[in-house]
Amino acid sequence: MSATVTLGAAPALAAKKNKWVIAAAVTFGTLMGTIDTSIVNVALPQLRGTLSATVEEITWISTGYVVASVIVMPITAWLGARFGRKRIYMLGLALFLLGSLFCGTARSLGPLVFFRILQGMGAGALQPTEQAILRETFPPKEQGMAMGLYAFAIMIGPAIGPTLGGYIVDNYSWPMIFYINLPVGVLGLAMVWHFVEDPPYFERIKGKVDWTGLGLLVLGLAALQTLLEQGEQNDWFESKLDVAYATVGVGALLMFVVHELQTESPIVNLRVLKNRSFATGTAIGAILGAVLFSSLFLLPLYMQEFLRYNATQTGLALMPRSLTMLVTIPIVGALYNKISPKLVIAFGLGLGGVTCLQMSHFTLQTSPAQILIPQVLQGVALACIFIPLSTVSLATIERRRMSDATGLNNLVRQLGGSFGVAIFAAALGRFSHQARAAVVAHLSVTDPEVQARLIAMQRALGRDGVDAATATARALHMLDMQVSGQAAMLGFEKAFYLAGLLFFAAIPFVVLLDTPDLSKAPSAEHAAVEI
Repeated sequence: MSATVTLGAAPALAAKKNKWVIAAAVTFGTLMGTIDTSIVNVALPQLRGTLSATVEEITWISTGYVVASVIVMPITAWLGARFGRKRIYMLGLALFLLGSLFCGTARSLGPLVFFRILQGMGAGALQPTEQAILRETFPPKEQGMAMGLYAFAIMIGPAIGPTLGGYIVDNYSWPMIFYINLPVGVLGLAMVWHFVEDPPYFERIKGKVDWTGLGLLVLGLAALQTLLEQGEQNDWFESKLDVAYATVGVGALLMFVVHELQTESPIVNLRVLKNRSFATGTAIGAILGAVLFSSLFLLPLYMQEFLRYNATQTGLALMPRSLTMLVTIPIVGALYNKISPKLVIAFGLGLGGVTCLQMSHFTLQTSPAQILIPQVLQGVALACIFIPLSTVSLATIERRRMSDATGLNNLVRQLGGSFGVAIFAAALGRFSHQARAAVVAHLSVTDPEVQARLIAMQRALGRDGVDAATATARALHMLDMQVSGQAAMLGFEKAFYLAGLLFFAAIPFVVLLDTPDLSKAPSAEHAAVEI
């Protein structure tokens, strides 16, 4: 049975509750969830010593969180439709806070990983639900500002996580990384309970649960995400376990897609991908996620390995991008209805590509000022991409399908980020290996310049009291280390260059986005939708 109801969600809710208060309420939890994707990474060495864990074991503290959040994201639409969107957001935030509390009290690896998974399950429900709530709370002409708030939580969180985590670890103890969530989260929970309401046209679904689809989704995403998180340290498909992860992940997800397109009550509505603008925006979002998460992987590694920055210095060096985004996001949101979103997105992709090309010229002597300029420009680029892209992608989606769309959108962006980190980590190793082979091919101990350098190092070691034979061996080792360092730097340069190409490659897809004329859109009081 279908019925036509009035789409007065935004004005109706705004009339009863201030839309900005609602936005603040749902942004609290999402911001904490995104911060926790990266805040723990800087504490892993300390956690490893405290818990007496191996490198492979300790990474599950991060992997468990990401895998759990990725699994929950696409099913938030179904959960919200069955139990109520407000309830699911509050449940997700409550799980996140409960996980944070017990993570801080854990003193062995097993419980800590379990509670990080609990945290991740809660965080996975927050992002898609917030996006849907903001889309329905704000009127069409203010969608740019609404997505600006969402962008603030999604993009600022991972960027400031390492800085905040480094500061806490350097000045306090690691449990504070988790306890810091509690006061902010409780405030957010109270605000959501008091101010947020499900829209008046919202109708809960009933009937049987698609257990087959749910099982295939959980199995496929868990296997695939674990492969992406663990593959690099296992040399990818050199490990039989990684081959098993890949086989199970791909097979389960293919079966999931076939099943969901055939069942009458799917756990994830894949049919929203028939919307060209949404599918295109989601694909561009995956590229954006790949470049964003990869830069958060490459830049700290470059600064710590080659420029000898500590965790706090690295976080501070990345801070200008976050601060620039913080300033630029509201400006881009306000300009959404005044400048063509396609032009803004294309400009952002082009500028993002340019910044990556700038970073491809980093060297072992790059100064803080030379790092600053690309970071500031990239902050502008990311704001110009994400806000109009999030708005345009969902502009033509029916409100009753909004949760389906936001869940898929967030899932694909997160998977894009995971794929990006995995691909760039593998590419970095390959590029560095190729560069080393090329450099070594042009070096010979009979070369006069090489001999001169070796003799200079031997003399320097001799002045420190090292005997001739030992000085010769050490000089050769030092030369080898210099070659390895230069080769690794060349690998980073190529990786940044590849990131720039990804930005440029996404520009042609912008023409496939639809930008509805909001000035001709029906008023909320007269808009209707079939449910």
